[in-house]
Amino acid sequence: MHWLALLRPGDWLVAALGLAICGVSIPLAWQGGVAEKAVIKRGGEVFAELDLSRNRQIEVPGPLGITTVRVEKRRVRVVSDPGPRQYCVRQGWLARPGEIAICAPNQVSVQVQGGKEAYDSLSY
Repeated sequence: MHWLALLRPGDWLVAALGLAICGVSIPLAWQGGVAEKAVIKRGGEVFAELDLSRNRQIEVPGPLGITTVRVEKRRVRVVSDPGPRQYCVRQGWLARPGEIAICAPNQVSVQVQGGKEAYDSLSY
């Protein structure tokens, strides 16, 4: 606590301003853009691009069977997949740019795209 006596009012002001700038900049720097479309790939190639402003459902054939993808309320999800572990179905609703659901056994993936992708540990 001896070092606290060395701080002057200007030092406290600089520290407070620094914390305020950090507090404001973190949400601005880490926010993602608006989701615009969902890109569905089958076997690594684009199968369909769906506009997220229109509600619809699409069936994507794969080596194991049909994967069903639904767009609703500007978000997308894999409703059903013939894969054994159902990881892509468990992903739930995808709504932010950069989010992806991969149905590896059926070679189908769904990715949300938009103007600006959100940061995550992979893109940082």
